[in-house]
Amino acid sequence: MEQLDEQERAGARDDGAATGVPRPRYDEAGHRTPGAAEIYLEVQRSPAFQEVRRRYRRFAFPATVAFLLWYLAYVVAATAAPGLMARPVAGAVNVAMVAGLGQFLTTFLLTWAYARHARLRRDRAALELRWDTQEMTRGAGQW
Repeated sequence: MEQLDEQERAGARDDGAATGVPRPRYDEAGHRTPGAAEIYLEVQRSPAFQEVRRRYRRFAFPATVAFLLWYLAYVVAATAAPGLMARPVAGAVNVAMVAGLGQFLTTFLLTWAYARHARLRRDRAALELRWDTQEMTRGAGQW
């Protein structure tokens, strides 16, 4: 067993193919180097990652709730108030058609707002995290 530990510290390692469990790696000085999984967990706990997630949630959750409520109001109005929905607005165009087109318009506006929010508030920080993580995992291997 001592011989195996010395071989692992010297750079040779059993990649765990037989057992499915990877063995730790060691650098030239005999210090254990973290694996990719440990690095990703460390990044996930980092304040920078938590900030990116917080910014995403602050936009996505309210926008999702607002859109679902708007959609639910449309469906409920269509089933519970057919007289209201059949009321003409202009010529053959009625309230239901305007609300239906409003659903499409809302979808496009929400998509635009999401892309803008991501570009202005999250993309740069997420890209920096990605590059930092790739640098950290470069020597760690993919196990």
